[in-house]
Amino acid sequence: MLVLVVAHAVAALAAPALVRVLDRRAFPVLALVPAATFAWILAQLPAVLAGTVPEQVVPWIPALGVDIALRLDALAATVSLLVTGVGALVLLYCTRYFPVGARGLGRFAGVLTAFAGAMLALVWSDDVFVLYVCWELTTVFSFLLVGHDAHKRASRAAAVQALVVTAAGGLTMLVGLVVLAQAAGTTRISALVAWFAGPAPVSAAIVAGVVCVLVGAITKSALVPFHFWLPSAMAAPTPVSAYLHAAAMVKAGVYLVLRLAPGLADVEPWRPLVAALAVTTMLLGGLQALRQHDLKLVLAHGTVSQLGFMILLAGAGTRDGALAALGLVVAHALFKACLFLVVGVIDRRAGTRDLRELSGLGRRAPVLATAAILGAASMAGLPPLLGFVTKEGSFEAFLHDAYGDAAVPLLALVVLGSVLTVAYSTRFVWGAFWRKPGVEVVTWDAPGPLFATAPVVLGAAGLAAGVGVSALSPLLVAYADTLPVSYPTLLELAVIPSVGTALGLSVLAVVLGFVVGLPAVSARLTARHPLSPVRAEITWRGVVHALENTSLRVTALTQRGSLSWILSTIFVVLVLGPGLAMLLGGGLGEVRVDRLADSPFQVLAAVIGGACAIVATRVRRRLGAVLVVGGLGYAIALIFALAGAPDVALTQALVETATLVVVVLVLRTLPRDIADRHTPRQRVRRLLVAVPVGLLMTGLGAIALAARSAAPVSAAYPAQAYGFGAGANVVNVTLVDIRAWDTMGELSVIVAAATGVASLVFLHRRSGAPPRAEAQPVVTPTTRAGGWLRSARRGDTDRVLLLEVITRLVFPTMMVVSIYFLFAGHNAPGGGFAGGLVAGLALTVRYVAGGRYELGEAVPVDAGLLLGLGLLCAGGTGVGALLLGGEVLQTAVLEGDVPVLGHVKFVTSLIFDIGVYLVVVGLVLDVLRSLGAELDRRRPTGAPREGGRPDSRQEVPS
Repeated sequence: MLVLVVAHAVAALAAPALVRVLDRRAFPVLALVPAATFAWILAQLPAVLAGTVPEQVVPWIPALGVDIALRLDALAATVSLLVTGVGALVLLYCTRYFPVGARGLGRFAGVLTAFAGAMLALVWSDDVFVLYVCWELTTVFSFLLVGHDAHKRASRAAAVQALVVTAAGGLTMLVGLVVLAQAAGTTRISALVAWFAGPAPVSAAIVAGVVCVLVGAITKSALVPFHFWLPSAMAAPTPVSAYLHAAAMVKAGVYLVLRLAPGLADVEPWRPLVAALAVTTMLLGGLQALRQHDLKLVLAHGTVSQLGFMILLAGAGTRDGALAALGLVVAHALFKACLFLVVGVIDRRAGTRDLRELSGLGRRAPVLATAAILGAASMAGLPPLLGFVTKEGSFEAFLHDAYGDAAVPLLALVVLGSVLTVAYSTRFVWGAFWRKPGVEVVTWDAPGPLFATAPVVLGAAGLAAGVGVSALSPLLVAYADTLPVSYPTLLELAVIPSVGTALGLSVLAVVLGFVVGLPAVSARLTARHPLSPVRAEITWRGVVHALENTSLRVTALTQRGSLSWILSTIFVVLVLGPGLAMLLGGGLGEVRVDRLADSPFQVLAAVIGGACAIVATRVRRRLGAVLVVGGLGYAIALIFALAGAPDVALTQALVETATLVVVVLVLRTLPRDIADRHTPRQRVRRLLVAVPVGLLMTGLGAIALAARSAAPVSAAYPAQAYGFGAGANVVNVTLVDIRAWDTMGELSVIVAAATGVASLVFLHRRSGAPPRAEAQPVVTPTTRAGGWLRSARRGDTDRVLLLEVITRLVFPTMMVVSIYFLFAGHNAPGGGFAGGLVAGLALTVRYVAGGRYELGEAVPVDAGLLLGLGLLCAGGTGVGALLLGGEVLQTAVLEGDVPVLGHVKFVTSLIFDIGVYLVVVGLVLDVLRSLGAELDRRRPTGAPREGGRPDSRQEVPS
């Protein structure tokens, strides 16, 4: 089963390439995937009907007990047959719906195929978390499909509206599913339903969970008050409307109600809530359908009405109601997909969907008209189509006490809804195919056989399913029998009904519906619309605009452009939130202090760090403040070193030095002095914020240490470092082997940060080689004597000879030390990160001594190349581990005897460390070229050259 879902994903990924090669002829190839799945499901039906449910379980998150559990019972088989069968026909239909070379066709084909796979996985899911993931995948894919014509404002607005409504409903549903799973003690949907079907206790949490689940269902299936998003989504291409909004996505809510009804229907307020919303939706959708002139909108509002009808039956929680509901799901998918595809043909060949402009198409397109009449007749409930059979069954279900004492009033409303259904079905056929006096016949380009195949097949399928309902009934009954019986006589779906109340109500609904559907009558009935001022869509827009205005007001209040104000707001919220929780929770009472320090030198380092922090608040010069804060960082490094952590101390010192360099580069563009606006009152206010924050962080750290009840996992690292990673340096082995995935993620963040920094400074696209010194054709003894650096050949006069000499002597040493740290870090303090920082500082020295041209001479490659190579090396280590028979990013040891060198031992994590080294060097280089060299290049005329001593009193705009 999982293979079939993955096949859809593979086909979706391959779709853009197929479209580039085959253009729209790629759709039949893609249709083979759902068609093959359809055939596989048919082959499984004998086992399903025999009670042997095919299922597959693949571990996903074992620690949480979450598995990718797929299950094909009678309900899942019925709905997945619709998903795959209609999906294959819609893909085939796209072959002629879209013109050759249509824009975005590859993306559309991929997303539509991916949606089919996600919907299939949703129907097969037997785990609440897998169900939710697939639920939201269908939401995202629906957003992309509805907004396919992104150049149209209506498409973008409809896509966003559908995304917000259904995604919000999905999140609410997740909360409900988690609550119910917690109560049942399982995440398996089948086990959860079975638990609630027994004598399960009902609590306020369970009731809230049921309501949350229903919210997810009604948003997905467009019930009141969220019904407005579905008609708006008709801005999507017609194949999307036929598949998502008739046969697949909107059925997800109905499917969820059908899936959970056997266990949750008896939990209040399931039935009252479902009945009230479903009946309102059914009647409102039917009335709205009679008011529309766009054929797609007639069908869209009719879909809203039918979805209300389906959920009303599904939510009854009885055997007969479930049988009628599932039969209606099948009938609706067949006739509504057929009608949407017919509208697509009319739109493409006639150039309009306005029923006021269409006339006489019935005679000019008899095959298409026949398919549409079959679909509309099934929608109206005329014999012998499947729509008639399911409508009769629906009436019988209410007569069989589907909702207990409320069954008769609900039946009356259902009959009224059926009258409206017959009326808008009549309006559709009349509007699309009837000859209207006084209306000019539109031009008509007859569709080819392939274009008309899908609607004809679906229309004929509705007729065949109605006539042969006895072959379909066992599958529907297999699900219906999982619900309790509410009436002694069991309902049976039959094309030849028994004479009784249900048949009489059906005849009444058809007769009244035909009368109401007459153009003159429907126009009079829908001329007035008293509820128009309170339409749900207007209310929705008002809510969205109110939220936007509120967010703008809150942002204006809290984000005033002042960094101190923003930080103060964050810190005050931090103190009032976790701070009060810490004090009221009594966590400080568990803190025990055995010792303050391991040695007096740690106390001295702490005192130095504290003094630096205090001095930093009093310094008026920006550079002085930065240096004092740097002193605090070095004091922390000293504490690490005294605590026996040389690797951490080395990294802290190097990071502090690199940070100082970056900050100093930025300070060159700022005024020398800190703005003199800090009055004593302002200092007191900041002190009142800073001291509680410091105490809070100290308390949280102490509580976290005292709360540990289990042995830390790091206690086993020293023993595992050499056994797993073949290294004696626990810190380095942890970074490149034990927690290599974390390091890989951090490298990706570093690359993103470097790109972000460069993008903020380089307003235009970076291109070309790094700046380098011009060649000097004639070298004289004078120039040779002064050429301590390669860029000195430019002839700059604003240079410091002593700095150049020191750089010439120190740079090679620093590079050798960086290489030493790289290679020795696996067994001694160091590693790729420390080595990269040392190399970066060496490049910084060359930049300070010689400016941007000297930096270009030192590293004549683009920083992006180093970043990319570093990430490639680190990621390639994971692939190499697989080739050597290990796990991803697992260290492998290669050793053997080499001539001259003797016995050599090589660990593959060294390649990972080289990647870290290159990424860090690339980051520093990008910072130097953006915050350093690029700002040098932008200096106005007369400003100090790079490498010189700028006037600290001069402010240079960036």
